[in-house]
Amino acid sequence: MKRTALLLAISFAIAGFSGSSGQGAENKIRVGWAISKTGSNSIAVATSLLPNYRMWVNDINAAGGLSLKNGRRALVEVVEYDDRSNSEEAVRAIERLITQDKVDIVLPPLGTALNLAVAPTLAKYGYPFLGVTATTDLAPELVKRWPNAFFFIGTGSQYGEGLLTLLEQERKSGELGNKVAMIYAADAFGVDLSMAARKLMARYGFDLVYDKSYPVGIRDMVPILSEIKDRAPDIFLCFSYPPDTLLVTDQAIIAGFNPKVFYTGVGTQYPAYRQRFGHNIDGVMGPGGIDADNSEIQRYFRRINETSGGDTDRFAAPVVYVGLQVLQQAIEHVGSIDRSAIIQDMKTAHFATIFGDVTLGDQQLAKRWLVGQWQDGEFKGIAPADVNGANKPVIPKPAWK
Repeated sequence: MKRTALLLAISFAIAGFSGSSGQGAENKIRVGWAISKTGSNSIAVATSLLPNYRMWVNDINAAGGLSLKNGRRALVEVVEYDDRSNSEEAVRAIERLITQDKVDIVLPPLGTALNLAVAPTLAKYGYPFLGVTATTDLAPELVKRWPNAFFFIGTGSQYGEGLLTLLEQERKSGELGNKVAMIYAADAFGVDLSMAARKLMARYGFDLVYDKSYPVGIRDMVPILSEIKDRAPDIFLCFSYPPDTLLVTDQAIIAGFNPKVFYTGVGTQYPAYRQRFGHNIDGVMGPGGIDADNSEIQRYFRRINETSGGDTDRFAAPVVYVGLQVLQQAIEHVGSIDRSAIIQDMKTAHFATIFGDVTLGDQQLAKRWLVGQWQDGEFKGIAPADVNGANKPVIPKPAWK
Protein backbone atom coordinates (compact mmCIF):
# COMPACT_ATOMS: atom_id res chain seq x y z
CA MET A 1 0.00 0.00 0.00
CA LYS A 2 1.65 3.16 -1.22
CA ARG A 3 1.35 6.33 0.86
CA THR A 4 1.20 9.73 -0.81
CA ALA A 5 1.40 12.71 1.51
CA LEU A 6 0.03 15.75 -0.27
CA LEU A 7 1.15 18.65 1.90
CA LEU A 8 0.33 22.31 1.59
CA ALA A 9 2.88 23.25 -1.03
CA ILE A 10 2.32 20.41 -3.49
CA SER A 11 -0.28 19.04 -5.86
CA PHE A 12 -3.71 20.65 -5.73
CA ALA A 13 -3.14 22.44 -2.43
CA ILE A 14 -0.44 24.62 -3.95
CA ALA A 15 -3.03 26.68 -5.80
CA GLY A 16 -4.96 27.33 -2.62
CA PHE A 17 -1.82 28.18 -0.61
CA SER A 18 -0.56 30.55 -3.28
CA GLY A 19 -3.91 32.36 -3.13
CA SER A 20 -3.32 33.06 0.56
CA SER A 21 -0.02 33.63 2.31
CA GLY A 22 -1.24 31.57 5.23
CA GLN A 23 -0.36 34.36 7.68
CA GLY A 24 -2.47 34.12 10.78
CA ALA A 25 -3.12 30.40 10.29
CA GLU A 26 -2.46 28.98 13.74
CA ASN A 27 -3.50 25.41 13.03
CA LYS A 28 -3.40 22.70 10.44
CA ILE A 29 -6.12 20.15 10.03
CA ARG A 30 -5.10 16.81 8.58
CA VAL A 31 -7.64 15.26 6.22
CA GLY A 32 -7.09 11.72 5.01
CA TRP A 33 -8.66 9.53 2.39
CA ALA A 34 -8.19 6.14 0.79
CA ILE A 35 -9.61 6.07 -2.72
CA SER A 36 -9.40 3.86 -5.78
CA LYS A 37 -6.69 5.47 -7.88
CA THR A 38 -6.20 2.07 -9.53
CA GLY A 39 -8.49 -0.91 -10.12
CA SER A 40 -12.08 -1.24 -11.26
CA ASN A 41 -13.32 1.88 -9.42
CA SER A 42 -10.60 4.20 -10.70
CA ILE A 43 -12.62 5.75 -13.55
CA ALA A 44 -15.51 6.57 -11.25
CA VAL A 45 -13.14 7.99 -8.63
CA ALA A 46 -11.42 10.21 -11.21
CA THR A 47 -14.81 11.40 -12.47
CA SER A 48 -16.93 11.79 -9.34
CA LEU A 49 -14.85 11.76 -6.18
CA LEU A 50 -11.34 13.15 -6.57
CA PRO A 51 -12.28 16.38 -8.43
CA ASN A 52 -14.60 17.26 -5.54
CA TYR A 53 -12.02 16.46 -2.87
CA ARG A 54 -9.39 18.53 -4.64
CA MET A 55 -11.66 21.51 -5.25
CA TRP A 56 -12.85 21.46 -1.64
CA VAL A 57 -9.33 21.48 -0.19
CA ASN A 58 -8.17 24.07 -2.70
CA ASP A 59 -11.07 26.40 -1.85
CA ILE A 60 -10.52 26.11 1.90
CA ASN A 61 -6.81 26.88 1.62
CA ALA A 62 -7.39 29.71 -0.87
CA ALA A 63 -9.72 31.32 1.69
CA GLY A 64 -7.03 31.09 4.37
CA GLY A 65 -8.26 27.91 5.99
CA LEU A 66 -11.22 26.67 7.99
CA SER A 67 -12.71 29.22 10.38
CA LEU A 68 -12.32 28.05 13.98
CA LYS A 69 -12.90 29.53 17.43
CA ASN A 70 -11.29 32.80 18.53
CA GLY A 71 -10.67 33.94 14.98
CA ARG A 72 -8.23 31.14 14.25
CA ARG A 73 -7.83 29.67 10.75
CA ALA A 74 -6.69 26.15 9.90
CA LEU A 75 -5.22 25.18 6.56
CA VAL A 76 -5.86 21.67 5.30
CA GLU A 77 -3.10 19.11 4.92
CA VAL A 78 -3.92 15.91 3.02
CA VAL A 79 -2.75 12.32 3.43
CA GLU A 80 -3.83 9.98 0.65
CA TYR A 81 -3.73 6.23 -0.02
CA ASP A 82 -4.72 4.08 -2.98
CA ASP A 83 -7.16 1.37 -1.88
CA ARG A 84 -6.77 -0.34 -5.29
CA SER A 85 -10.57 -0.82 -5.49
CA ASN A 86 -10.24 -3.48 -2.79
CA SER A 87 -12.26 -3.53 0.44
CA GLU A 88 -9.49 -5.06 2.55
CA GLU A 89 -6.99 -2.48 1.31
CA ALA A 90 -9.49 0.28 2.08
CA VAL A 91 -10.00 -0.91 5.66
CA ARG A 92 -6.24 -1.19 6.27
CA ALA A 93 -5.69 2.29 4.82
CA ILE A 94 -8.39 3.89 6.96
CA GLU A 95 -7.00 2.22 10.07
CA ARG A 96 -3.53 3.54 9.22
CA LEU A 97 -4.82 7.05 8.55
CA ILE A 98 -6.41 7.12 11.99
CA THR A 99 -3.88 5.27 14.16
CA GLN A 100 -0.55 6.16 12.49
CA ASP A 101 -1.10 9.33 10.47
CA LYS A 102 -3.36 10.80 13.16
CA VAL A 103 -5.63 12.56 10.67
CA ASP A 104 -8.39 14.75 12.07
CA ILE A 105 -11.01 13.92 9.43
CA VAL A 106 -11.42 10.97 7.06
CA LEU A 107 -13.22 11.27 3.72
CA PRO A 108 -14.84 8.14 2.29
CA PRO A 109 -13.88 5.83 -0.59
CA LEU A 110 -16.14 5.28 -3.59
CA GLY A 111 -18.99 2.80 -3.87
CA THR A 112 -21.37 0.93 -1.62
CA ALA A 113 -19.12 -2.07 -0.98
CA LEU A 114 -16.04 -0.10 0.08
CA ASN A 115 -18.07 2.39 2.13
CA LEU A 116 -19.78 -0.36 4.10
CA ALA A 117 -16.42 -2.09 4.57
CA VAL A 118 -14.77 0.96 6.18
CA ALA A 119 -17.80 2.25 8.10
CA PRO A 120 -17.24 0.05 11.20
CA THR A 121 -13.67 1.35 11.54
CA LEU A 122 -14.85 4.96 11.36
CA ALA A 123 -17.54 4.19 13.92
CA LYS A 124 -15.01 2.50 16.22
CA TYR A 125 -12.85 5.64 16.34
CA GLY A 126 -15.74 8.14 16.30
CA TYR A 127 -15.01 9.79 12.94
CA PRO A 128 -17.86 11.28 10.89
CA PHE A 129 -18.74 8.92 8.05
CA LEU A 130 -20.04 10.56 4.86
CA GLY A 131 -21.86 7.90 2.84
CA VAL A 132 -21.94 10.08 -0.26
CA THR A 133 -21.68 7.18 -2.73
CA ALA A 134 -23.22 4.35 -0.69
CA THR A 135 -26.64 3.23 -1.94
CA THR A 136 -28.21 0.73 0.42
CA ASP A 137 -31.65 -0.14 1.74
CA LEU A 138 -29.95 -0.85 5.07
CA ALA A 139 -29.24 2.86 5.64
CA PRO A 140 -32.11 3.41 8.15
CA GLU A 141 -30.87 0.43 10.17
CA LEU A 142 -27.19 1.31 9.85
CA VAL A 143 -27.57 4.84 11.23
CA LYS A 144 -28.96 3.29 14.42
CA ARG A 145 -25.91 1.03 14.65
CA TRP A 146 -23.44 3.78 13.69
CA PRO A 147 -24.36 7.16 15.24
CA ASN A 148 -21.49 8.77 13.29
CA ALA A 149 -22.87 7.68 9.88
CA PHE A 150 -24.68 9.85 7.34
CA PHE A 151 -26.09 8.61 4.04
CA PHE A 152 -26.48 11.15 1.26
CA ILE A 153 -27.28 9.36 -1.97
CA GLY A 154 -30.36 7.38 -1.02
CA THR A 155 -31.58 3.80 -0.92
CA GLY A 156 -32.36 1.34 -3.68
CA SER A 157 -36.01 1.48 -2.70
CA GLN A 158 -36.10 5.24 -3.14
CA TYR A 159 -34.63 5.02 -6.63
CA GLY A 160 -36.97 2.16 -7.48
CA GLU A 161 -39.96 4.11 -6.17
CA GLY A 162 -38.99 7.19 -8.16
CA LEU A 163 -38.50 5.21 -11.35
CA LEU A 164 -41.58 2.98 -11.10
CA THR A 165 -43.83 5.88 -10.10
CA LEU A 166 -42.71 7.69 -13.26
CA LEU A 167 -43.21 4.59 -15.42
CA GLU A 168 -46.64 3.96 -13.95
CA GLN A 169 -47.70 7.52 -14.71
CA GLU A 170 -46.48 7.18 -18.30
CA ARG A 171 -48.24 3.84 -18.67
CA LYS A 172 -51.51 5.34 -17.46
CA SER A 173 -51.15 8.14 -20.00
CA GLY A 174 -50.84 5.55 -22.78
CA GLU A 175 -47.19 6.25 -23.60
CA LEU A 176 -45.94 2.86 -22.39
CA GLY A 177 -46.91 -0.79 -22.49
CA ASN A 178 -46.62 -3.27 -19.66
CA LYS A 179 -43.57 -5.40 -20.46
CA VAL A 180 -40.28 -4.90 -18.59
CA ALA A 181 -36.87 -6.55 -19.02
CA MET A 182 -34.44 -6.12 -16.12
CA ILE A 183 -30.77 -7.07 -15.71
CA TYR A 184 -28.40 -6.09 -12.94
CA ALA A 185 -24.81 -6.42 -11.73
CA ALA A 186 -24.47 -9.28 -9.25
CA ASP A 187 -23.31 -7.29 -6.23
CA ALA A 188 -24.81 -5.15 -3.46
CA PHE A 189 -25.68 -2.19 -5.69
CA GLY A 190 -27.39 -4.24 -8.40
CA VAL A 191 -29.14 -6.57 -5.99
CA ASP A 192 -30.52 -3.72 -3.86
CA LEU A 193 -31.91 -1.79 -6.82
CA SER A 194 -33.32 -4.85 -8.58
CA MET A 195 -35.05 -6.06 -5.40
CA ALA A 196 -36.68 -2.69 -4.93
CA ALA A 197 -37.76 -2.49 -8.58
CA ARG A 198 -39.10 -6.06 -8.56
CA LYS A 199 -41.35 -5.41 -5.57
CA LEU A 200 -42.68 -2.19 -7.06
CA MET A 201 -43.33 -3.80 -10.45
CA ALA A 202 -45.41 -6.43 -8.72
CA ARG A 203 -47.34 -3.73 -6.87
CA TYR A 204 -48.04 -1.76 -10.05
CA GLY A 205 -48.81 -4.83 -12.14
CA PHE A 206 -45.96 -4.60 -14.66
CA ASP A 207 -45.12 -7.79 -16.57
CA LEU A 208 -41.47 -8.66 -15.84
CA VAL A 209 -40.61 -10.70 -18.94
CA TYR A 210 -36.87 -10.97 -18.22
CA ASP A 211 -35.08 -10.83 -14.86
CA LYS A 212 -31.43 -11.91 -14.56
CA SER A 213 -28.17 -10.85 -12.96
CA TYR A 214 -24.84 -10.74 -14.74
CA PRO A 215 -21.32 -11.01 -13.30
CA VAL A 216 -19.34 -7.88 -12.45
CA GLY A 217 -16.72 -7.42 -15.16
CA ILE A 218 -18.88 -8.92 -17.93
CA ARG A 219 -17.33 -8.53 -21.39
CA ASP A 220 -20.21 -9.50 -23.70
CA MET A 221 -23.93 -8.79 -23.35
CA VAL A 222 -24.93 -9.87 -26.87
CA PRO A 223 -26.51 -13.18 -25.71
CA ILE A 224 -28.47 -11.39 -22.98
CA LEU A 225 -29.67 -8.65 -25.33
CA SER A 226 -30.66 -11.21 -27.97
CA GLU A 227 -32.89 -13.00 -25.45
CA ILE A 228 -34.39 -9.71 -24.29
CA LYS A 229 -34.99 -8.38 -27.80
CA ASP A 230 -36.99 -11.54 -28.65
CA ARG A 231 -39.38 -10.70 -25.79
CA ALA A 232 -40.04 -7.18 -27.14
CA PRO A 233 -40.16 -5.26 -23.83
CA ASP A 234 -41.41 -1.68 -23.68
CA ILE A 235 -39.02 -0.92 -20.82
CA PHE A 236 -35.40 -1.99 -20.37
CA LEU A 237 -33.75 -1.57 -16.95
CA CYS A 238 -30.06 -2.24 -16.36
CA PHE A 239 -28.66 -1.58 -12.89
CA SER A 240 -25.05 -1.33 -14.00
CA TYR A 241 -21.60 0.06 -13.28
CA PRO A 242 -19.78 2.36 -15.74
CA PRO A 243 -18.04 -0.35 -17.84
CA ASP A 244 -21.30 -2.34 -18.09
CA THR A 245 -23.25 0.82 -18.94
CA LEU A 246 -20.98 1.59 -21.88
CA LEU A 247 -20.98 -2.05 -22.99
CA VAL A 248 -24.75 -2.57 -22.92
CA THR A 249 -25.40 0.72 -24.75
CA ASP A 250 -22.80 -0.10 -27.41
CA GLN A 251 -24.25 -3.54 -28.01
CA ALA A 252 -27.88 -2.38 -27.90
CA ILE A 253 -27.12 0.12 -30.67
CA ILE A 254 -25.41 -2.56 -32.76
CA ALA A 255 -28.29 -4.97 -32.18
CA GLY A 256 -30.93 -2.35 -32.99
CA PHE A 257 -32.54 -2.89 -29.59
CA ASN A 258 -34.48 0.33 -28.98
CA PRO A 259 -37.24 0.02 -26.38
CA LYS A 260 -39.40 3.00 -25.43
CA VAL A 261 -37.51 3.30 -22.13
CA PHE A 262 -33.78 2.54 -22.00
CA TYR A 263 -32.49 2.92 -18.44
CA THR A 264 -28.93 2.18 -17.35
CA GLY A 265 -27.17 2.71 -14.06
CA VAL A 266 -24.00 4.37 -12.93
CA GLY A 267 -22.03 5.79 -15.84
CA THR A 268 -25.05 6.99 -17.81
CA GLN A 269 -24.53 10.41 -16.23
CA TYR A 270 -20.79 10.61 -17.02
CA PRO A 271 -19.18 12.98 -19.51
CA ALA A 272 -17.60 9.89 -21.07
CA TYR A 273 -21.07 8.54 -21.90
CA ARG A 274 -21.98 11.73 -23.76
CA GLN A 275 -18.64 11.76 -25.55
CA ARG A 276 -18.91 8.11 -26.54
CA PHE A 277 -22.46 8.09 -27.88
CA GLY A 278 -23.07 11.64 -29.07
CA HIS A 279 -26.66 12.17 -30.30
CA ASN A 280 -27.56 8.61 -29.27
CA ILE A 281 -27.71 9.67 -25.63
CA ASP A 282 -31.02 11.48 -26.25
CA GLY A 283 -33.78 9.87 -24.20
CA VAL A 284 -31.54 7.50 -22.21
CA MET A 285 -32.51 7.42 -18.51
CA GLY A 286 -30.58 6.63 -15.34
CA PRO A 287 -30.44 7.50 -11.65
CA GLY A 288 -29.65 11.07 -10.64
CA GLY A 289 -29.94 14.16 -12.79
CA ILE A 290 -29.61 17.90 -12.27
CA ASP A 291 -31.65 21.06 -12.51
CA ALA A 292 -29.72 22.40 -15.49
CA ASP A 293 -31.20 25.91 -15.08
CA ASN A 294 -30.17 26.31 -11.43
CA SER A 295 -27.44 28.97 -11.13
CA GLU A 296 -25.74 27.27 -8.16
CA ILE A 297 -25.56 23.98 -10.05
CA GLN A 298 -24.25 25.74 -13.16
CA ARG A 299 -21.55 27.46 -11.09
CA TYR A 300 -20.58 24.17 -9.46
CA PHE A 301 -20.00 22.47 -12.82
CA ARG A 302 -18.06 25.47 -14.16
CA ARG A 303 -15.77 25.39 -11.14
CA ILE A 304 -15.21 21.63 -11.39
CA ASN A 305 -14.15 22.18 -14.98
CA GLU A 306 -11.81 25.00 -14.01
CA THR A 307 -10.16 23.22 -11.09
CA SER A 308 -9.93 19.68 -12.47
CA GLY A 309 -9.56 20.40 -16.17
CA GLY A 310 -12.55 18.23 -17.04
CA ASP A 311 -16.27 17.67 -16.55
CA THR A 312 -17.89 15.48 -13.89
CA ASP A 313 -21.01 13.36 -13.59
CA ARG A 314 -24.65 14.34 -13.05
CA PHE A 315 -25.42 11.85 -10.29
CA ALA A 316 -22.93 11.24 -7.48
CA ALA A 317 -20.57 14.20 -7.96
CA PRO A 318 -22.94 16.98 -6.83
CA VAL A 319 -24.00 14.81 -3.87
CA VAL A 320 -20.33 14.34 -2.90
CA TYR A 321 -19.86 18.09 -2.91
CA VAL A 322 -22.97 18.63 -0.80
CA GLY A 323 -21.51 16.19 1.74
CA LEU A 324 -18.28 18.19 1.84
CA GLN A 325 -20.19 21.44 2.27
CA VAL A 326 -22.10 19.93 5.20
CA LEU A 327 -18.89 18.68 6.81
CA GLN A 328 -17.11 22.01 6.44
CA GLN A 329 -19.99 23.99 7.88
CA ALA A 330 -20.33 21.57 10.80
CA ILE A 331 -16.60 21.98 11.61
CA GLU A 332 -16.95 25.75 11.45
CA HIS A 333 -20.15 25.72 13.56
CA VAL A 334 -18.26 23.79 16.25
CA GLY A 335 -15.09 25.82 15.77
CA SER A 336 -12.70 22.94 16.39
CA ILE A 337 -12.02 19.30 15.56
CA ASP A 338 -14.28 17.96 18.26
CA ARG A 339 -15.58 15.02 16.25
CA SER A 340 -18.46 14.15 18.57
CA ALA A 341 -19.66 17.77 18.43
CA ILE A 342 -19.26 17.83 14.63
CA ILE A 343 -21.36 14.67 14.35
CA GLN A 344 -24.05 16.16 16.57
CA ASP A 345 -24.11 19.37 14.52
CA MET A 346 -24.51 17.38 11.31
CA LYS A 347 -27.56 15.71 12.83
CA THR A 348 -29.31 18.91 13.84
CA ALA A 349 -28.16 21.96 11.87
CA HIS A 350 -29.23 23.49 8.57
CA PHE A 351 -26.62 23.76 5.82
CA ALA A 352 -26.36 26.05 2.79
CA THR A 353 -25.42 23.89 -0.20
CA ILE A 354 -25.64 23.74 -3.98
CA PHE A 355 -28.93 21.87 -3.38
CA GLY A 356 -30.20 24.79 -1.31
CA ASP A 357 -30.91 24.54 2.42
CA VAL A 358 -30.55 20.93 3.57
CA THR A 359 -30.83 18.99 6.80
CA LEU A 360 -29.87 15.42 7.64
CA GLY A 361 -32.97 14.17 9.42
CA ASP A 362 -32.51 10.54 10.48
CA GLN A 363 -28.88 11.00 9.35
CA GLN A 364 -29.94 10.90 5.70
CA LEU A 365 -30.20 13.48 2.94
CA ALA A 366 -33.76 13.58 1.63
CA LYS A 367 -33.35 16.13 -1.16
CA ARG A 368 -32.04 14.60 -4.41
CA TRP A 369 -33.00 13.59 -7.95
CA LEU A 370 -33.99 9.95 -8.38
CA VAL A 371 -34.34 9.72 -12.19
CA GLY A 372 -32.62 11.70 -14.91
CA GLN A 373 -32.72 11.65 -18.70
CA TRP A 374 -30.42 12.97 -21.40
CA GLN A 375 -32.24 15.81 -23.12
CA ASP A 376 -30.63 18.39 -25.43
CA GLY A 377 -27.13 17.38 -24.36
CA GLU A 378 -27.75 17.58 -20.58
CA PHE A 379 -28.73 14.93 -18.03
CA LYS A 380 -31.83 16.56 -16.57
CA GLY A 381 -33.77 15.53 -13.48
CA ILE A 382 -37.21 14.15 -14.34
CA ALA A 383 -38.31 12.55 -11.05
CA PRO A 384 -39.62 13.29 -8.54
CA ALA A 385 -41.88 15.38 -10.73
CA ASP A 386 -42.80 17.76 -7.89
CA VAL A 387 -39.22 18.95 -7.34
CA ASN A 388 -38.45 22.45 -8.62
CA GLY A 389 -36.71 22.24 -11.98
CA ALA A 390 -38.11 18.81 -12.94
CA ASN A 391 -38.32 18.21 -16.69
CA LYS A 392 -40.99 16.21 -18.48
CA PRO A 393 -39.72 12.79 -19.61
CA VAL A 394 -39.28 12.10 -23.31
CA ILE A 395 -41.07 8.81 -24.09
CA PRO A 396 -40.60 6.94 -26.33
CA LYS A 397 -36.86 7.35 -26.51
CA PRO A 398 -35.71 8.49 -29.97
CA ALA A 399 -34.38 5.74 -32.21
CA TRP A 400 -30.65 5.07 -32.22
CA LYS A 401 -28.92 6.95 -35.01
